[in-house]
Amino acid sequence: MPWFKRTKKGIQTPTEEKKDVPKGLWYKSPTGKVVDSEELEKNFYVSPEDGYHVRIGSKEYFEILFDNNKFKEFDKNLTSQDTLKFEDKKKYTDRLKEAQDKTGLKDAIRCAVGKSMGADLVVACMDFSFIGGSMGSVVGEKIARAADYSLKKNIPLLIISKSGGARMMEAALSLMQLAKTSVKLAQLSDAGIPYVSLCTDPTTGGTTASFAMLGDINISEPGALIGFAGPRVVRDTTGKELPEGFQTAEFVLEHGFLDFITHRRDLKRKINLYLDLVLNRPLREKIA
Repeated sequence: MPWFKRTKKGIQTPTEEKKDVPKGLWYKSPTGKVVDSEELEKNFYVSPEDGYHVRIGSKEYFEILFDNNKFKEFDKNLTSQDTLKFEDKKKYTDRLKEAQDKTGLKDAIRCAVGKSMGADLVVACMDFSFIGGSMGSVVGEKIARAADYSLKKNIPLLIISKSGGARMMEAALSLMQLAKTSVKLAQLSDAGIPYVSLCTDPTTGGTTASFAMLGDINISEPGALIGFAGPRVVRDTTGKELPEGFQTAEFVLEHGFLDFITHRRDLKRKINLYLDLVLNRPLREKIA
C-alpha cells in the first residue's frame, strides 16, 4: 500500500512558481561525502564525515584566528603593475582586472594585525583564488611590510601559504621576491621575534623555496599538497615511480620538513600555545 495517493492528475506548476535549490547549500568532498554548508562552516570548513579540509581564503582564516574577527588590514589597495608588458592568451593587465573583479581581492595575499587569544599577532594570508595564489611583486612587498611591522612593534608573524608558486607573468621580478622575503624573515630571526609558517593546500613552487619553509616552526593542515615541483615533473625528471602519498603533509612530516600537522579547529590554540612557550609567557589555554 502506498504512503500517499495523488488525488489530482495532470498537476502542473507554472514556470514562474518553480523553485530552484540555491547554490552552495551543500558541499561534496573528494571522497564523496555530502555536507550541509552551514555545518561545514561551523566545523571550520572541515568535512565532519571524513576530515577533509576544504580550501579557504584569507577571509575565513582571519575569522578563525582573530578574536571576534577584529583586525587592522595593511596596504589593502596595493596592486601589481605590468612592467614587462606580458601577454599570452590575454594581457596581464586583463588577467589582473579579471581576477580582481571575480574575487574582490587586489592581489593574492592579505596582511593584518589583531588580537589572537588576547595577544597581538600579524597574519599574512595567501588566497589561491587570485591567479592560483601566485607570488608576484605585491605578494613579496606585502610580506616584507608585514615583517617590518612585526619588527617595529615586536609582534610575532604568521604566514599562511596557499600558492602555485611564482607568478609567470612577472618573470624574474617574481623570483626576486624569494630573496626579498627571506631577508626580511632573517631580520625577524635576528631580533628574536617568532615567525610561524602554516602550509595549506597547495604550497608549491617558489613559495616553498622561500618563506613557507623558513618558519621557526613549520606546520600544516592534514592532507595539504606541499612540494616544489609537481609530482608529474618529479616523476619525469627522476624517471622513478613516486611513493604513495608523495608530497602530502603527512609524507613531508615523516621526512622531517614539518614540525606538526594540526586540524583547523585546533589551529588558533596550537599557534598561540607555541608562541607562549617560545616567548616564555603564561599559557593562555582558557582565553577565547
